[in-house]
Amino acid sequence: MNARVVSIQVGLPRTYDTGDTTGGGPSEWRTGFFKEPVAGPVWLRRDNLEGDGQADLQVHGGPDKAVLVYSADHYEAWRAELGVAEVPPGAFGENLTVTGCTEADVCIGDLWTLGKGRVQVSQPRGPCWKLARRWKHEDLPARVVETGRTGWYLRVIEEARVEPGPFRLGERPWPEWTIARVNAVIYPAVRERDPEEERRLAACPLLADNWRRWLERRSRLKKLTD
Repeated sequence: MNARVVSIQVGLPRTYDTGDTTGGGPSEWRTGFFKEPVAGPVWLRRDNLEGDGQADLQVHGGPDKAVLVYSADHYEAWRAELGVAEVPPGAFGENLTVTGCTEADVCIGDLWTLGKGRVQVSQPRGPCWKLARRWKHEDLPARVVETGRTGWYLRVIEEARVEPGPFRLGERPWPEWTIARVNAVIYPAVRERDPEEERRLAACPLLADNWRRWLERRSRLKKLTD
């Protein structure tokens, strides 16, 4: 797989108030969504990249969501669908913009290297209202889910100073669980619920803990209502 990290972005939370309520959040909103490319090497740390941060730590950040990846291979489609001339690196709030791989090529538990840094795929990205606000499209989070162009999160296995370059796949312990397949199980908008698939996914030990617990709760509720 000829994958590359073509850009690295970081950004700290800031407060914005433009009177806009696209996506359903308050007009005054605090977010670390707006990220800018890093000019040189940056430290890849256990919880995030140096200089990066999230505003709402209840739903963002943490070891299982240390780094967000998005494929620039989707950008052409988004330019057409959003009616915009440019979709720059970091447009979807991602830290690593990659080429040569998408959700169909990446699996839960994959170990990837970027320079001397080692990272592991932990879960798909769950889009929120801030994505809608950024692009002024109310239905954008739903469209991200429907298209499967979600992006994915990484946990950091080995810290290092990193910069754009080859993104190399090492171990692949769970080849059956591509991000595309996980999306199909997780998001009811994509397909009708399949409880057996949910149980199989919950048994994948390298899926992020919060999603495993959520799937287990769904399974228990399903049994109670059957």
